[in-house]
Amino acid sequence: MKDQIQEFLLTEEEKKFKQESMEFAASVRPDLIRAMEKEEVKYPAEFVKEAASKGLLGSRFPKKWGGRGMSWAGEIAAIEEIGVLGSALGCLFSLPSIVGQALSDFGTDKQKEKYLKPILKGEIFCAEALTEPRGGSDFFGATCKAERHGDVYILDGQKRFVVGAEGADVFLVYARTAPPDVPGKNSISTFIVERDFGVKVEHLFGLLGARGGGTGRISFPRIEVPAENLVGPENSGAAAFNRMMVPERLTSAAGAIGSGRAALEVATRYSDKRKAFGRKIRRFEAVSFKVADAVTSLDAARALTLVAGRVADSGADPRRLVSEAKKAATEAAWSAVNNAMQVMGGIGYTDIFPVERLLRDLRLTMIWTGTNEIMSLLIQHEYFKELLDTGPVGRDVESDALNPDPDDEKVYE
Repeated sequence: MKDQIQEFLLTEEEKKFKQESMEFAASVRPDLIRAMEKEEVKYPAEFVKEAASKGLLGSRFPKKWGGRGMSWAGEIAAIEEIGVLGSALGCLFSLPSIVGQALSDFGTDKQKEKYLKPILKGEIFCAEALTEPRGGSDFFGATCKAERHGDVYILDGQKRFVVGAEGADVFLVYARTAPPDVPGKNSISTFIVERDFGVKVEHLFGLLGARGGGTGRISFPRIEVPAENLVGPENSGAAAFNRMMVPERLTSAAGAIGSGRAALEVATRYSDKRKAFGRKIRRFEAVSFKVADAVTSLDAARALTLVAGRVADSGADPRRLVSEAKKAATEAAWSAVNNAMQVMGGIGYTDIFPVERLLRDLRLTMIWTGTNEIMSLLIQHEYFKELLDTGPVGRDVESDALNPDPDDEKVYE
């Protein structure tokens, strides 16, 4: 079925890349997903390697480092297709794009050669280490520390909710490198940390959904990290973090749309076969209107996400639209999967169909990469700032409601 949104918003090259990703997703064995769901697979390395062999990972990066020079819109369309498989595989597919953003924008050529290129080739696996046990959205309150001693940093602390804690070879880690009295946004540095430096897996989490990605808590028990593994200047981690939030949130939005679409398609086909009172249940408006609501919200989210990608490609600041896309897409997908389950009734609540699994997966998307409440905070902050700077009404209004606290910017996750 052709999607009209993508038909008119994607170039021919982007449509071709979407098709490649669709074919790859269709080739993934159902037994892999079942094994991940049962946690018989801790990390699907072969899935990542196969995606890399087809040139699908980190497609936006320059060809010099193993990418394809693809646009954001093309990558969004591709990740939607992978999202059909669920949140765990969608996340693992997206991680090279997320971790790669910091390396591509702030890393040295030596770091790109040593890490970015093999990540995109599927020769090594990557993960990001952001959240700490003491807090999530308070990113700049990080307590993980790195102290310089000659040619090495001594890294000490913990990170949790790391997808790939079990399985990744390298971690993008943010740690405090400035004295305690230095403001958070000027005190964080970014490092590439190899597992073999001494990273310890302290705990693997049991999850409601998104299983099989090796999500856990890791620690750095005063391990040595070569100074050459510092990504960007010391204490400039805020810049890398803010840049990474674009792929974090756009990939989350795109993957969620794919999962919501998958649940909706299952329910729609079911409604065309299931009969009640002598008619297919799709003929009842109580059913068909739920389908209409899900189609509308997913289409709106898809269009918004693609436009946010175009803005990111243009070089303009995409912060507000990216936050809107993440919020709108994950909530549209959550609504779609709920509607799908309601359309299917009792059978949708069983594991005979994948709807119940997608429902469990999608619940996480409104929490990770910054909760949707954090997205609302960012959206209102950017909107008020734009209105006060350029809007004729904003200049005349003195209400405290139009004077957001500038410190709100510090609570990104």
